[in-house]
Amino acid sequence: MNQAQLQQRAAAIRLAVFDVDGVLTDGRLYFMPDGTEFKSFNTLDGHGIKMLINSGVEVAIISGRQSPLVERRAANLGIRHLIQGREDKLNALDELRQSVRVELEEIAFLGDDLPDLPVMRRVGLGLAVANADAFVRQHAHGVTAASGGAGAAREFCEFIMRAQGTLNAAQAAYL
Repeated sequence: MNQAQLQQRAAAIRLAVFDVDGVLTDGRLYFMPDGTEFKSFNTLDGHGIKMLINSGVEVAIISGRQSPLVERRAANLGIRHLIQGREDKLNALDELRQSVRVELEEIAFLGDDLPDLPVMRRVGLGLAVANADAFVRQHAHGVTAASGGAGAAREFCEFIMRAQGTLNAAQAAYL
């Protein structure tokens, strides 16, 4: 899909959905000796998500894993729609769609691995992060330049905002 087609799809987005591991994080899972888990999130990605929300686009997370850290991160960023522990992300998306009341072509999704592919291919704009599985990159609508956990989410947010004409105003607020 060419850049103009991607931008046209991004202009229609009302809901942006993110996977977590490998997208909002670098995909590594860290476990302490006592079994507790920790994750590393990118602050640039987080601010991009906040800007996207402030621009009027709803944001959601659908993750196959369950983690209280993701709950905390979603709350910190103001993400109101959080679905965790769902291997079948397509069914989770259908539930989310009904809750938010958006059409498939109004949804963007950013993912990295095979469980994300059914959602990526169904929504209006399905992107893979640069370090996603090769098969996933091949079948996504497009691929970010940045890797998961290293700016891909920010790039995704800014791409949508640029297509919708809201990015310049969001950035100008800091001048």
